[in-house]
Amino acid sequence: MKEQEITEILAKLANVVDEIGKVIVGQQDIIEELLISILAGGHCLLEGVPGLAKTLMVSSLAETLELDFNRVQFTPDLMPSDIIGTEILETDHDSGDRFFKFQKGPVFTNILLADEINRTPPKTQAALLEAMQERRVSYGGESYELPRPFFVLATQNPVEQAGTYSLPEAQLDRFLMFIRVGYPTAADEIEILKRTTGTSSVKLTRILTGTDLITLQELVRSVDVSDALFDYVSRLVRTTRPDGENNNNMVKDYVRWGAGPRAGQALILCAKAKALLSNRYAISIEDIKFVAPAVLRHRILLNFQAEAENISTDKVVNALLLSTNEPSSPLM
Repeated sequence: MKEQEITEILAKLANVVDEIGKVIVGQQDIIEELLISILAGGHCLLEGVPGLAKTLMVSSLAETLELDFNRVQFTPDLMPSDIIGTEILETDHDSGDRFFKFQKGPVFTNILLADEINRTPPKTQAALLEAMQERRVSYGGESYELPRPFFVLATQNPVEQAGTYSLPEAQLDRFLMFIRVGYPTAADEIEILKRTTGTSSVKLTRILTGTDLITLQELVRSVDVSDALFDYVSRLVRTTRPDGENNNNMVKDYVRWGAGPRAGQALILCAKAKALLSNRYAISIEDIKFVAPAVLRHRILLNFQAEAENISTDKVVNALLLSTNEPSSPLM
């Protein structure tokens, strides 16, 4: 791509952030993490108690993109065929022959909002696994390719809420980032009240096309990473494993299983997306630190002692970021 074309498409990306800000008050880090996940070509899981605008964030993002968008409200009686699709019996009006035809489900879209994904049993949750990993669906011995680009943006309520089912570890690992949505600040909450209790409404403008997104994903892949930062990410991920070397006491005491190699891949890709989002073409250690909690928190399994002492994965990740030696010359 020419430099002017890159500048123009990055300007569009900045406009997306501004456009979402017309609807979402505050939560800048959350919006940035959502965009990072999409630019890196991965799926994203948002967790927070009801009423924190998780669904609104995703739908607002979809409104700024010229992409197909479907929303599925997950419930305890939702079946896998409600997501993937099913075969229906049809009749040829000319010959009278009857045949089965595959009726595509809502997963055949560019952006799928899996709303309250942990409200449905594991069998239905697992129906998304192949779609998320392979970008295709198998039914009746046939494979059906999903549109490109394809993203699953899922929301869930915390597992301690009644009537929920914890996501299987294998499916959690399919999400590139696991974002926790917290309460707004006092000033932001006042602004939310002002915006949402009056008569005004906002219509968002579509800014990025599917082609633009694919181009941006290619640009992310071309962002530079120094050997020193590759080494840093490798050491950070390996230190999450309790049977590894040079672990700090928090890992030894509280971690049952550490992160696998996929976590390192996710850290690098998300850090690249973060750099590009900041109009930089080489990642810094700050980019890695910014994305580390959302990349690692669902890839570290804590033991019973951690639960008893109220130790979270975020505390473990923060401890590792503090204890892992940073490269003296990260750009070399």
